[in-house]
Amino acid sequence: MEAFYFLVFGALTALVAVLELSKTSKDRINTSSAFNAFKNNYLVVYSLMMAGDWLQGPYVYYLYSTYGFGKGDIGQLFIAGFGSSMLFGTIVGSLADKQGRKRACITYCITYILSCITKHSPEYKVLMVGRILGGIATSLLFSAFESWLVAEHNKRGFDQLWLSVTFSKAIFLGNGLVAILSGLFGNLLVDTLSLGPVAPFDAAACFLTIGMAIIMSSWSENYGDPSENKDLFTQFRGAAVAIASDEKIALLGAIQSLFEGSMYTFVFLWTPALSPNGEEIPHGFIFATFMLGSMMGSSVASRLMARTSLRVESYMQIVFVISAASLLLPIITNFLVAPSGVKGGGISFSGSIQLIGFCTFEACVGIFWPSIMKMRSQYIPEEARSTIMNFFRIPLNIFVCVVLYNVDAFPITVMFGMCSIFLFVASLLQRRLTVISEIQKSRSQDWSMIKERDTESEPLND
Repeated sequence: MEAFYFLVFGALTALVAVLELSKTSKDRINTSSAFNAFKNNYLVVYSLMMAGDWLQGPYVYYLYSTYGFGKGDIGQLFIAGFGSSMLFGTIVGSLADKQGRKRACITYCITYILSCITKHSPEYKVLMVGRILGGIATSLLFSAFESWLVAEHNKRGFDQLWLSVTFSKAIFLGNGLVAILSGLFGNLLVDTLSLGPVAPFDAAACFLTIGMAIIMSSWSENYGDPSENKDLFTQFRGAAVAIASDEKIALLGAIQSLFEGSMYTFVFLWTPALSPNGEEIPHGFIFATFMLGSMMGSSVASRLMARTSLRVESYMQIVFVISAASLLLPIITNFLVAPSGVKGGGISFSGSIQLIGFCTFEACVGIFWPSIMKMRSQYIPEEARSTIMNFFRIPLNIFVCVVLYNVDAFPITVMFGMCSIFLFVASLLQRRLTVISEIQKSRSQDWSMIKERDTESEPLND
């Protein structure tokens, strides 16, 4: 069965290479040297930030278990992290808009470094504090950096189309290449060099420190609404009003929550799905394969967004339908292939089919991230960008906490079916968003034509 792993891994590697090397002028966006310098600086920082995050992920559960904590205690620690992100995320987002996005990015580094330091203690209370700090840091990672990028991009007068270049490259590197290298580096530290499960967290702190130094030395500050007469509650309420009064923003938030909720649930479900009888499977290798699928998706996204005639809203409907279908495979194979047919260790025949489906889902994830970033840059108002983006994460975190709390209460097929339904609903909401945006665009064009006609018909004054 190892041959099958290498076949899938090799096929995805070849596809990524072909997609990147076969790009023509139609697949590329011509940019300026000033923009390229700005983009490369951001990509270096973003890659370091993601390395700090990816290095920790595979070893959090393992570290807690080596300290002697059981599944229930570890589950509570994970819930604390997501709950912290839900409770404090919107507050830190509002502070980022008001106090500055650069400061928020530096705060992310400091908070996550402190979280890494707590991993040296086997005390449950200290680890709980670390999870709370980690939840706050996660909220900043997925809001402050993007908010700083969009505001700085606009402040420097770069073409709006060029944002898609930065978004697609950031996902290709941060959620693809960096994730793979981080996994390999973590494996080197823990298994090859035998430095212990806390070593990846120390390495993450080092990368975060380097990134923070670059931010402090090369980034300028920008704000959402720096008005002194607006307190935090007023800014918080303004963001809520913006979501409630603009259907496009509300739809975008619902779409993001549904997709990310399904994605984070998938993170917990793929291992038992591929090894239902406790078979030995190469977790690290499969994780690297998933990341290659994500890289392939981000490469496809960069091609799609380079075509000015193709709107992001239109192709994302198809992406959500494909992702919904890919997560139905565990349910289908459960009925068509009997688990008792498995012989020996390794992945079963049904697991092989599911692995291909999961790689397809990861490819959809790779398309989703730069595409949702592009839509957020279009629809979310600048003055409360970080606040609104963290509003979107509230239902996501509630959903993940519920899943973690009831992870043993439902069969795995039910969980996958629920995720598939959420993704299908996301496709319907995406369709609604497409219709609304097209109607408003058409009305805007008609209004511009009327104004131009009236201006031309006005008599000239002598």
